[in-house]
Order: sequence, then C-alpha cells, then structure tokens
Amino acid sequence: MAVKIRDFVVRLAKDAEERRQVRQLRYKVFIVEEGASATEEQKELQEEYDRYDRFADYMVVMHGDRVVGTYRIIDREAAEKMDGFYTETEYNVDKLKRVNGNIVEMSRACVDQEYRDSGLVMRMLWMGLADYVMKQRVKILFGVASFVGKEPVNFAQCLSYLYYNHLAPLRLRASVRTEGMIANGVNPKKSRMNILPRVFVDEDAAREQMPALIKGYLRLGAEVGKGVYIDRPFNTCDVFVVLPTKNISRAYQKRFTGNEAAFDHLKATNGNPIKTIGKIVLLPLTGLYALAKFILKDDEVEEVEALNEE
Repeated sequence: MAVKIRDFVVRLAKDAEERRQVRQLRYKVFIVEEGASATEEQKELQEEYDRYDRFADYMVVMHGDRVVGTYRIIDREAAEKMDGFYTETEYNVDKLKRVNGNIVEMSRACVDQEYRDSGLVMRMLWMGLADYVMKQRVKILFGVASFVGKEPVNFAQCLSYLYYNHLAPLRLRASVRTEGMIANGVNPKKSRMNILPRVFVDEDAAREQMPALIKGYLRLGAEVGKGVYIDRPFNTCDVFVVLPTKNISRAYQKRFTGNEAAFDHLKATNGNPIKTIGKIVLLPLTGLYALAKFILKDDEVEEVEALNEE
C-alpha cells in the first residue's frame, strides 16, 4: 500500500526510472555534499551505486514524479542472491544470520536537501519502513549509521556513550571487520569505540555529536555493535545498528497497534511459526492510521490517504 500526504507519496520504487532517480539522489547527497569518492563511471552517470543495488528494494518518497527521499532495503532472500549483505563488508553479522525468520538490512538513507527542513520526507520514510516491516513480518532490522568524517576522535563522546550504554547483547552483537580499513591505509586500532573512559563521558555532549538518524534508532529501542568502521572512500565513521522488532519500546508498540505487546511474538531466537500480528495487519486501514499517529505530526495525520498499488 502506498500512502499519500498532501502531494507526497511513500511506497516502493516501481520501475527503472524511479530506481535511476534514487541513485542520482544518493550521488547528490553522499558524493557531492558529503565527499564520498566516486568512480569515473559514477561521475559520468551522476549516480551512486554498488553491487548490492541489483536485488535491493528502494523505499521512496515521491513529490510528483520526483524521488525526494529514499532507503535501500535488502532482505535475506536478496542477500542470498548477492552472496551477503552490504553490512558484511564492515561487520561480522553471522549471529544475526542464524536467526529464524526474516531479517532486513537498511542502508543509504537520504533526503534531498530542498526537503529536509520540515522533516516530513524522513517521517514518511519511517512510515513506509514500518509498514514494510509489519507486512513482511521482519524480526530484525539492521544496518550501519554514519558520522560524516574519517576521524573517530572527533566523535569520541558519542561513540564512547554508545559503547557504554547501548551495546547489543552478545547473541545479536555484530563485531567490526578491519580488513577493509587496513586495505585503505587506516590503522585498525582506530576501530575501538570506547575512546574515553566511562567517567569522562558526558551524555549531553554525546547527544550533540549524535546524528539524527542514530537518535531515532535509539528511541525505537535499537542497540549498536562493537567497533567503529572507518569508511575512507565514503568519508564516514560507521557504527552498526540492530533493532529486533520485538524490542520496539512498549509505548511505541501501543501507539503502532493499540497493543503494547503486539510484537512480542517476533522474538529473534524463537523458531516457532509466526502468529497473527494483530490489528495492524488484520485491519490494514486501522493499522495505517495507527502508524500515522505514531510517526507524523497532527496536521499531517489528517491528510493521510491510502492508495492501492497495482
């Protein structure tokens, strides 16, 4: 189901032209704005892409016929076709891959610069992702979130805070792979997150350094893996983020579905057949407006319109 708010629509990309626009938007954001490196072919096409785009889905926000926001989605089936997830180039995710059920990688989130001030496009992307998670009965969301820049010491407060306060449990904890860093001339010792002793970590300073996307993940109940990956070609310091859907906070689950335990059956270690997900699936329109009330502003909720997709 696509969702329309005013003259914006969020849904999965439908055709080759929309997928091309996604890659062009990523080029503008990651290469032009943030300084990631690009191949000659990418420069000629003005598109950012890698081999993991072939079987990925793109969640998009459309303004008219223009893509103005996007997320890349790679589920287990797509990853198997590509011999792994993109995240595996930076982190060991073997523990997650042993989980029964659907796991989904999120990556390449970006919004066109013209549309960032109001925050509507990012909220719509979250709404689209939430709808996707529930329809596909996803047990775990994961991916990397980035700080722009190649020196972890510049984000010492935030990285140390994440390490001491939001480290994922061992059974779901990804660990950094430093091989790619070494190949790009980066000292692997820079991969440690606990740059500062706990006593010197200031939460206010940490949140000042924290990207908005990571703040959003933490509010939902996400945790982080061990180690920071310095992606020199992409000009970022990356941290691994994992969000078991059952861990979405009770308050948020209630706002999603009217039931604070709605996602409890989606335990990552539970191999039992998946049961009914509740009102949000059985009554899709009711579920849609529950999502809207959770994610959007009040005036935006009033303008939500469900669109049937072909």
